Amino acid sequence: MAEQKQTEASAAEGPIVFTDFDGTITQFDATDAILARLAHPSWQQVEQEWTSGSIGSRECLARQLALVDASTDELHAVIDAIPVDPAFPSFYAFVREHGIPIYVLSDGFDYVIARILKRAGVNGRLQNGINLFSSALRIENRSLIPSFPHEPCEHGCATCKAALIRQLAQGRRPIIFLGDGLSDRFAVHEADVVFAKRQLLAYCREHGTACHPFETFAEVEKAVAKLIGQEAGSADWVARTCFAGPRPLGAIGEKSRRP
Repeated sequence: MAEQKQTEASAAEGPIVFTDFDGTITQFDATDAILARLAHPSWQQVEQEWTSGSIGSRECLARQLALVDASTDELHAVIDAIPVDPAFPSFYAFVREHGIPIYVLSDGFDYVIARILKRAGVNGRLQNGINLFSSALRIENRSLIPSFPHEPCEHGCATCKAALIRQLAQGRRPIIFLGDGLSDRFAVHEADVVFAKRQLLAYCREHGTACHPFETFAEVEKAVAKLIGQEAGSADWVARTCFAGPRPLGAIGEKSRRP
């Protein structure tokens, strides 16, 4: 599926950015908000099966959305209350200005993501879906019907972020990945530079996977500016953090190690 979309990531050199959506671009998880407000409470039992590793996120989301009973207006009310990181539009403008491709890779749903990005004023290849790889959603009466357009993987992911990174990077380096949750844990092993928070940060620390903790895209923009040489002393920073081989936990730029 990925190769069927037009991509910016040709054989050109330079960094490429892949980012999760829920809890990374948004300030909390949109799918969880929908379930908490509009689904039968048993969705939480399904969530526990996923967090324990009993099922993959593809099965988890399919079963959870089957528990939703809501009108389109009720769904929109939940979606429209989900805040975006205020620094994300600036970061998006920054990477576009510097010719750095950016892709959203998400287990979440295209319908939800596109509506949130439009409200945040983010347009172009993310908002129109060209650089967005996610699960799909349609609304039928009071039901939400999910589908999963990307190839299944051994972990049962709704959207296999690791496979998409391999397909889309097209030789660009360094590969930069941002995430916040357990659904991002397989993707970090395909990245050269990892920015992590919440559950993903805990996972990286537990497994000795090098990462850079962050809270907002303002921090990430500053770090990427250094990476591409937009700040004083950046050449030395790049040499020390991106191409110097193995780094201790917390360093930016180490090729992530598999647990």
